[in-house]
Amino acid sequence: MSTTESLTETESQLAHNLAITLVKEETDVNEVGKVIAYLRSIINEPDAGKRFFSYLKTLVNHGRQIGHSGRTAGFYRSIENACNQYLQNQQNNSQTMLKILGWAMRLMRYYKVSPIEEISVSEVAEISERQAEIAEVISNNKFEIDQVIEATITAIKGNRVTYEILGTIKLTQKEPKKAASLNEGQVVRVEILELKDDGSIKKVRLID
Repeated sequence: MSTTESLTETESQLAHNLAITLVKEETDVNEVGKVIAYLRSIINEPDAGKRFFSYLKTLVNHGRQIGHSGRTAGFYRSIENACNQYLQNQQNNSQTMLKILGWAMRLMRYYKVSPIEEISVSEVAEISERQAEIAEVISNNKFEIDQVIEATITAIKGNRVTYEILGTIKLTQKEPKKAASLNEGQVVRVEILELKDDGSIKKVRLID
């Protein structure tokens, strides 16, 4: 799995929060790169997540001996604290951790040249709750390609129509030929065209 794959809302928020926290503590992005390289090297081990956190602890404990400058131990401490705060829940999914860390490193480079004081760490709880709702809908409903399902139109902007399925899943799609004849709140039937890897709906087609 490469770090260029798209992130879920929650993963994106975690990457953002990691990056903001580390930039605010003036952590060296190269040191973040080193811990990512370590995780990548053990990614196929069954306990990779656990080993990653042990490795961070070792870096903090021996930072003065390992570090090239007096500040390196502080960088390791910042990285460990941020990972404990934002990645602890992902410990059993090392691939996801790698993906989030990879994006966090990219964002760090971006935030370094942005007015960082204006950017705040966001609350992940709300998004996590939303993800949990979606996960529950997916586990209770087995979606299939070509399946026809009811959807409520919640928004229409130009030719972009937002469908809500089962009160939880929202999809926005272009409907250039039909948008003008649709109304918000209208219940329509859609056909599932594509599914995501987790079994949720990726793309639908209006059939009414």
